[in-house]
Amino acid sequence: MGALPLPVVLAALAVAGALPVLGWAALARPEAGTVASRENLLRGVALPLETGERSTGRDRLARLTRGLTPRGTVARLNRLASAAGRPAAWPVPRLVAAKLVLAMIAGALGLLAVSGGPSPLTIFLAVVVTVVAYFLPELLLYSRGQERKEAIALELPDTLDQMTIAVEAGLGFESAMARAGANGKGPLAAELVRTLQDIAVGQPRREAYLALADRTGAPDLRRFIRAVVQADAYGVSIADVLRTQAQEMRLKRRQRAEEKAMQIPVKVIFPLILCILPTLFIVLLGPAVMGIVSTFSK
Repeated sequence: MGALPLPVVLAALAVAGALPVLGWAALARPEAGTVASRENLLRGVALPLETGERSTGRDRLARLTRGLTPRGTVARLNRLASAAGRPAAWPVPRLVAAKLVLAMIAGALGLLAVSGGPSPLTIFLAVVVTVVAYFLPELLLYSRGQERKEAIALELPDTLDQMTIAVEAGLGFESAMARAGANGKGPLAAELVRTLQDIAVGQPRREAYLALADRTGAPDLRRFIRAVVQADAYGVSIADVLRTQAQEMRLKRRQRAEEKAMQIPVKVIFPLILCILPTLFIVLLGPAVMGIVSTFSK
């Protein structure tokens, strides 16, 4: 039995080296300090950190993956994770490792395919699959962030209505925000609670509000935060601002619904042309064509 080709050996080594990193990216849990900090923020109680639970091997692997990834990519992942609400199952170190592992596995499989039958099409497909595998975690995180922005935009009018009622009943703006955050269940309620926590630990109100707009990236929420900051700076009644913003957000939500309804006929045209009309032509014209063919074939 002859020796294996060099590309096959290199591909096998790449897959063998990528599997441990893939296992760490899929199964590694957040660090003990991160878990303890999150629990402290939720409970409001300072707990001692169990530093003995940290794995030095895992830390070295995380530093290695960060060293192999450009800083711009890590910063972009941080922005996408912030817009997606920083899912607990998708921490940034795991995403960085997943990008490298997926790219290595896709590159190894592409190398195997190219070594079996090299051709321009095979090489092009191998490169495209490797690039897509490298950016796949970012695409998934971006999609998660877009869904979260849409959910915030849908929840914002109702949340502003609740805050308007609470402020007109005599509560302050932060108390109304706390009530809306406690009554809500979506991402907007979680962001309001986090903003109040930032203010409680000493962050200035203006910076906490602007950080809320930057984290979510929702245009409607950013416009509302800008109006609140200006009202706070110029002494405008917050009840009037809330009432005006609630009306504007309801109008925008209605306009978005009408816009999507108007897009439906345009989106239906392509399935109609590609799927329904050919079938209809076959059913209607098929017997006639068969009759014409049988007549002229005699």
